[in-house]
Amino acid sequence: MISLRVPLLLLVATAVLLATAQDSDQKEWWETTVFYQIYPRSFFDSNDDGTGDIKGITAKLQHLKDTGFEATWLSPIFQSPQEDFGYDVSDFVSVDPLFGSNSDLEELFAEAEKLGIKIILDFVPNHSSNEHEWFVKSENRVDPYTDYYMWHNGKPNPQGGRPLPPNNWQSVFYGSAWEWSEKRQQYYLHQFAVGQPDLNYRNEAVIKEFDEILRYWMKKGASGFRIDAINHMFEVEDLRDEPINDPSDPNSYGYTHHIYTKDLPDTYEVIARWRKVIDDYVKESDSDTIIMMTEAYANLTMTMKFYESDDGTQPRAHFPFNFAMIEDLNDGSKASNFKYIIDRWLDNMPRGKITNWVLGNHDKPRMASRYGRDRIDGMALILMTLPGVAVVYNGEEIGMEDYRDMSYEDSKDPQGCNLGPDNYKWASRDPQRTPFQWDDSFNAGFSKAAKTWLPMHPLYRQTNLLKQTEADYSTYHFYVDCMKLRKERILTHGEFRSRAFNDDVFAFVRFLRENEDRELDPYYVTLVNFHGETYTVDVTELYRFAGKTATVRLVGTDSRHKVGQTVNTTELTLGPYEAIVIGASSAVSVHLSMALLVTAIIKYLFL
Repeated sequence: MISLRVPLLLLVATAVLLATAQDSDQKEWWETTVFYQIYPRSFFDSNDDGTGDIKGITAKLQHLKDTGFEATWLSPIFQSPQEDFGYDVSDFVSVDPLFGSNSDLEELFAEAEKLGIKIILDFVPNHSSNEHEWFVKSENRVDPYTDYYMWHNGKPNPQGGRPLPPNNWQSVFYGSAWEWSEKRQQYYLHQFAVGQPDLNYRNEAVIKEFDEILRYWMKKGASGFRIDAINHMFEVEDLRDEPINDPSDPNSYGYTHHIYTKDLPDTYEVIARWRKVIDDYVKESDSDTIIMMTEAYANLTMTMKFYESDDGTQPRAHFPFNFAMIEDLNDGSKASNFKYIIDRWLDNMPRGKITNWVLGNHDKPRMASRYGRDRIDGMALILMTLPGVAVVYNGEEIGMEDYRDMSYEDSKDPQGCNLGPDNYKWASRDPQRTPFQWDDSFNAGFSKAAKTWLPMHPLYRQTNLLKQTEADYSTYHFYVDCMKLRKERILTHGEFRSRAFNDDVFAFVRFLRENEDRELDPYYVTLVNFHGETYTVDVTELYRFAGKTATVRLVGTDSRHKVGQTVNTTELTLGPYEAIVIGASSAVSVHLSMALLVTAIIKYLFL
């Protein structure tokens, strides 16, 4: 028996090594997760004042857990006069009383940790509020804050009186990017609202302030930071005029080409510095990875630079937000457009980095409104089965749509208010910020207040979480099923290949090459029909299957197929707007095979 056990032990060792090799490429927590963006004002109101708050988020964490979200990013909750809904921060280390207190946030961190949910904070370094202590002291020339902001004397006025603005730069929110200070008798730069003065990042003291702000919140329990509007951080030092783009409206942000106020190389250096601050803290505290993700509406080349330096030696953000499916695709896009946009991002991403996909956020029309209700399942399926990180805006998991009551007096939007009545509804950011629709009770279960900060969507009784939870088939159940499927190794580690079968049918395959025997190659194919017609496609044109059949793994709410059904891959018929995932019925991963082999041999030897 001893002589028999020796080769068997060698076999066990080999199997263990193979299984270990499979585990050696395990990804970090953030690399395959789904981030859930919470807009705190609109999530859940715990004190019935009509506005969502931090205790409300804590009270609803179980929803995140039940759905399968493992991380959530919170839109700004810090002290602010709320001129731009919290993106004008007056104290970077204090929670605004509107949302609660610092102790409420620490309680949220603690409860989230119990549930295995990471909390990501919004970090707004480009500017502060003009009510921030730094700005008040800077405006009064109190050292060391005198040069914390971008101040300028302005240009001489030929007609006398107050100097003219330093240049032709315009605010994102319309009008000059320069505001005159009577106290200081100088102009200050504000690339956004007047109440959001730009900080001076050529002053080392400013960067150090934000080093400490990052450390403060990491110590409190933050698992990461979403860096807002980062590509506006630096401007050319000589403040020269920008070249004219559209002369029709000198007050519009589109008036100039923003080559001197956006995407300057200095920005990437600061991001690299903050990455080191974060990584050093992780090493010192022996904590899980704390991530940094950057928000910049920039072109592909500039966006990719947020990953790392050109020579690959300097890590920057863990990933920059990918807005391709928000900015470059819509309900009129063809399957070929989807293929081009998705392939382009993956092909241009630095080797070894992790991508991400975003369908909606608090600044853009909701996915259901932008792509149409019929495409909700298809878009969700694409998001959940593409490689990398997925980001879901709260409410997308139940198919919420935009809504704006133009008569709602409490609504204010610095961006929308300046664009005229014809463009107001869709330019404004309010329609996608309406409160979450929890159930069909008063105010959709969001608040017991007589009036909420934004009106409820009038169709909340038809579309709400409770109703969808209780239904046999719903958008919510589909999201849950997608979240479960994406945990499988094929989707966390698989390769990618896409195809547009015609104008309306888009598909891609995720596959593992773990076996010499092609019949054991695990794979999943995502197929989405964007149109109301029925199409029959030959899926083998995308991927050379072993055999002509596959098993249905996941279906949309209105699919003509059923999970577990066997389909012919050479003649697969997709119904109107159908979304489906198929996979090889005989696919067994080597990882699983090795684990079973080890278990069987150990039982033989020792039991």
